[in-house]
Amino acid sequence: MLSEPSTATVRATLPAVGAAIGDIADLFYRKLFDAHPELLRDLFNRGNQASGAQRQALAGSIAAFATQLVEHPDTRPDVMLSRIAHKHASLGITPAQYDAVHTHLFAAIAEVLGDAVTPEVAAAWDEVYWLMANALIAIEERLYAQQGVVAGDVWRDWEVVSRTEETEDVATFRLRPADGSPAPAFRPGQYVSVQVELPDGAHQIRQYSLSCAPGSAVRSITVKRVRGGGAPDGEVSRQLHEQVRAGDRLRVSAPYGDLVLKSAEAPLLLASAGIGCTPILSMLEHLAESGHGTPVTVVHGDRSPADHAMRTDHAALAGKLPDSAAHFWYEDPADGHPADRTGLVDLSGLVIASGTHAYLCGPLPFMRSVRTQLLAKGVAASDIHYEVFGPDLWLAS
Repeated sequence: MLSEPSTATVRATLPAVGAAIGDIADLFYRKLFDAHPELLRDLFNRGNQASGAQRQALAGSIAAFATQLVEHPDTRPDVMLSRIAHKHASLGITPAQYDAVHTHLFAAIAEVLGDAVTPEVAAAWDEVYWLMANALIAIEERLYAQQGVVAGDVWRDWEVVSRTEETEDVATFRLRPADGSPAPAFRPGQYVSVQVELPDGAHQIRQYSLSCAPGSAVRSITVKRVRGGGAPDGEVSRQLHEQVRAGDRLRVSAPYGDLVLKSAEAPLLLASAGIGCTPILSMLEHLAESGHGTPVTVVHGDRSPADHAMRTDHAALAGKLPDSAAHFWYEDPADGHPADRTGLVDLSGLVIASGTHAYLCGPLPFMRSVRTQLLAKGVAASDIHYEVFGPDLWLAS
């Protein structure tokens, strides 16, 4: 909880800090990478840095956390903190790295805001930072312990057992630990980080959902090649698609992620778009294997049937459940596809059972649209869960 003097100071200065937070985040990253170039080379996503997405996400999370402290002092934004902590844990973030962030973030705040940063203002925002940082450090410590790893050492070598081309731009890689040890347990919907060495010597990291059920003997990740469309292509997805074959090895983290099924009894709605189907497929396979009996509504949107990765599996897994229905929308459908399933996902014609828990994964506009539709149909906001691939820009909007 923020102290009373700091609460008053943060409340008074939040508009000014919020207005400048984008400039602060931009300067912070420049200072951080000037002092620690290895972080940009081997930890941070260079593509998200180039696009500005990571700066937006940092700005949004700081502003959201500070606002929560002053507007709702008796509660903590645990959903936001959990999502950030899981991502950090998959990267092996250490407590010492929070010290480096603190140094360069507060240097950026002082430079951007100038004389407005009095000792009282600096102390108040320092308290905000360490409340957030220490909360994340504590959550991350528990996450590391649950997986039997330590901060900074979450990586193991995995062997690629096989590779399947799902679509022109999507491939599934099946993996097993290279040392022959058992694969670590995970929950349906979770992801792993994959670290690859690029031609320039950088070791870049990306997160990929596990697209298999926990009971599988091997683990699967399904990777969409990111084509820039005028911007650079995705570095890691291009490397995986062009260079990695059966018999190769990858550095893979322990599994993390908080988009996991919360209730075994509630009706479910599993909604995805594009490559966002991967955690949903893991959930569906698990539900089918565990004999799940409550209603499950499966929703997916894509450009066309040819672009819908693992379309056959998506439909077949839904069909294995005793009380389920699958609805696929395509912007460019094949001949004979129903007219009311053409275009963007539209839930207006679907009956959503009372008490439904919804799980969403896909591009941010898709998830915003589906969430709005679900709220209009009476689904409780607390029962709508989502996963963002990349920086969480929902907070920054």
